[in-house]
Amino acid sequence: MPKHGLIEFDAVLAIARRGSFRAAALELGLSTTALSNVIGKLERQLGVRLFNRTTRSVSLTDAGRNFVDQVGPAVKTLHDAMGAARSQQEIPSGTLRINAFATGAREVLGPLLLKFLRRYPHVHIDLVTEGRIVDIVAEGFDLGLRSADLVPSDMIAIPVGPPRSFAVVASPEYFRANGKPRVPPDLLRHSCLRIRLPNGALHRWQFEKEGQSVQIDVQGPVTLDEASLSRITVLDHVGIGYFMESDVREDIEAGRLVRVLEDWTPLLAPLCLYYPSRRNPSAAFKALIDMARGPAG
Repeated sequence: MPKHGLIEFDAVLAIARRGSFRAAALELGLSTTALSNVIGKLERQLGVRLFNRTTRSVSLTDAGRNFVDQVGPAVKTLHDAMGAARSQQEIPSGTLRINAFATGAREVLGPLLLKFLRRYPHVHIDLVTEGRIVDIVAEGFDLGLRSADLVPSDMIAIPVGPPRSFAVVASPEYFRANGKPRVPPDLLRHSCLRIRLPNGALHRWQFEKEGQSVQIDVQGPVTLDEASLSRITVLDHVGIGYFMESDVREDIEAGRLVRVLEDWTPLLAPLCLYYPSRRNPSAAFKALIDMARGPAG
């Protein structure tokens, strides 16, 4: 059968290889008449004859020999590229580019993305983390990862990861020396880690209980813009920090940090992988979406 998209070139090369329209037609799965029409159309487009034809033989013209010499390697390269692209429809391979914010990436890296890579070793994930929200289509990403309430309305979204909430924590030593806040306004009497957002603004700590929302503009000795730095600081007993619970879960479970005001930090919108509606997704893309929709998600 002729290869999709390259029929004219395949026809010329097959006739040159076989020395016969009939043999070339059999190789390509075409009728002799159809093959002759393909060659005639190409010759009219080029303005030259490629073959000398008699009732008994077929041979390349000088123009035909030059044409075959030049297009032969290029057609092979194109077929190889098309074959590689088709293979990605069958076996998960190639690169998936994902844009995420850092905390979300940390939440799904182990339970979803690394598990996916172990299952599909021919796939490469290019994970870009940044605080700003980007247009994933315009910037060349296959998928985005954001809180559900930040996913554009024209995207398909798949919830992933465990339930999420904020956590207010400090070391046991800090609380022994300074006492624990019982309600959010108590934080104003404590040393707190201030948070700088990606846009440069200082973050007001958000709380909610029984429909009542409170924002606290905390004060303290240091302003940080990265959760790992904040974690180091609270573990050194400097003050109280405000984190995604997943970033300090192990420290809480191990007793290195103590959580307070938990009744004021309800569950948040879930994380979502999101993407535009697309035709002919790669096998790697489909495999990741299937895994995200399943137990791993």
